[in-house]
Order: sequence, then C-alpha cells, then structure tokens
Amino acid sequence: MLGLLTRFFPLWVFLAGFWAYQQPADFVALKPWITSLLALIMFSMGLTLHWQDFQRVLSEKRLVMLGVGIQFVVMPLAAFIISKTMGFSPELTIGMMLVGTTAGGTASNVIVYLIGGRVALSISMTLVATLLAVGLMPLLTWLYLNQMIVVPIGQMLSSLVMIVLLPVTFGMLVMHFLKEKLLTVQPYLPLISMAAIVLIIAIVVALNHDKITTVGLAVIAAVILHNAIGLVSGYSLTRLLGYDKQTCRTVAIEVGMQNSGLSVALALKYFSPLSALPGALFSIWHNLSGSMLAAVWRPDKD
Repeated sequence: MLGLLTRFFPLWVFLAGFWAYQQPADFVALKPWITSLLALIMFSMGLTLHWQDFQRVLSEKRLVMLGVGIQFVVMPLAAFIISKTMGFSPELTIGMMLVGTTAGGTASNVIVYLIGGRVALSISMTLVATLLAVGLMPLLTWLYLNQMIVVPIGQMLSSLVMIVLLPVTFGMLVMHFLKEKLLTVQPYLPLISMAAIVLIIAIVVALNHDKITTVGLAVIAAVILHNAIGLVSGYSLTRLLGYDKQTCRTVAIEVGMQNSGLSVALALKYFSPLSALPGALFSIWHNLSGSMLAAVWRPDKD
C-alpha cells in the first residue's frame, strides 16, 4: 500500500496543484505552515541519517565543490542566454538572473530524500552554496547585468539553521537514542515527507494563482528550460567524471532546484513585481519536475 501511494506521487502533486489553482482560498491561509512542513520533512530525513554519512561527505570535498561550481556557472549563464534568446525585457531578465544566481533550496534536499539519493551530500551542497551565494549573487548579477543587489545574509543563514540544520540534527539524535523503538516508523517516513511536499506545492500554487493566470507562455517555457538545463548538466557532468548514478542524481537535483523564494523576495525589494515572476513560476515548476523525477528515480526502481 505504501509503495502504491508513493508510486503515484506526481498524480497527487497534479491533483493538489489543480485543486489549489481552482480554489486558491483553500490554501492561501496555510502559508505560515510552509516553514513547519519543511522542518518536519528535514526531521524525517534526520531519522534516516547517520553521522558517518556526513563523515563520508567531508572526505569528498572535491565532489561538493564540483556540484556547487556547476550550479554557479551553469545556472546564471543559462538564465542569461535564455533571456537574451527569447528577447525578454530587462525586468524579466533580472528575474531570471536572480533565480540563476541563488543557491539550492530546501526543496532539493526533500526530492533527494524521496529518490533515495545521498541526502548528506545534498544538505552539504546546500550549506556550502548558501554561504557562497552571499558573495556570488551580488557579484554575478553585477557581472551579467551591471545591477547591484544586497543579499539578506542574516535571513539566509537563519533559515538554513532553523529549517535544515536543527531539524536534521534533532532527527539524527532521536534516531541515535531511540533507534529500536523507531524501526517500525521508518517505512512511513517517505510517505510523510511526500504528503508534506504535496501540501507545500498546493500552497505555493495558491499563493501565485494570479501570476499563473496572467503570465505568458514564453516565461513558462523559459523557466522549464532553465530547470531542465540545471538537471541535465548536473547529472551529465558528474556522470562523465565517473560518479555513480546515486551521486549524479543528487547533484542533478541540487543544481536544478534553486532557492527561488529568495529570488522573489529580492526582486520585489530591489526591482519590480514583473522581475519576481520567473522566481514565482520556478518555485512551482521545480517542485513539479522534482516530483516527477522522484517517481522515475525512486529507490525501488533501480
């Protein structure tokens, strides 16, 4: 039964997204739940991790920097080329670049968990990329667009600690001391995480209902293409270097799924609502594409 429910993950995402688009009022009020739901998912991940997982990552510093390097080279460049090729206005180009220069978001860790990927590697890449984004976001947007932004360093690091590091660490500690008692619970953890991410997607769709209604197909196509380039480059480049499928899938998710929420916040603060559009659409699409990959790459299919 559990396998059947997780197998149809994309279907639940589609149904929840359709419901949220048709009846956004049902989900808009749940916006404050997003942080708690993400923390719940991270806690569930912590229950499946061991300290040795992070020790292994520490011995693979070159892999972490490779993945982060791909992210900060490919995603900004892809955003710039797509925007210029499609003839976007300066406002939309800025929005695309803000998405391209952000670090990987918490959603990437969730999808890596659902595909049975290397969660410790994903979390480590998110941490390193977020720290580097403090300097690289302003630098890259200035180099590509001659535009300056101020990155909210405190907010970024606080979110990383509260939503990722603390829940994961607490989950690992709980599992360490209560392992025997929690063995019967572990098979249900992916289902709990899946239900939480489905609800998060529904809330995100509801919050962006008006933008989805008015947006042009060109921007939607640009966002889908941008995400696909990140996923394909992350997987193919690491595969060419001889890494195993599990590692390549983890890097692909980490590169292709951006902290689009931050790009929306920066666009609204420093530019215009139109500049926030690519980030808002990306936040919806990368969750949808991630859920589809979770169905294709789920552990029981290998």
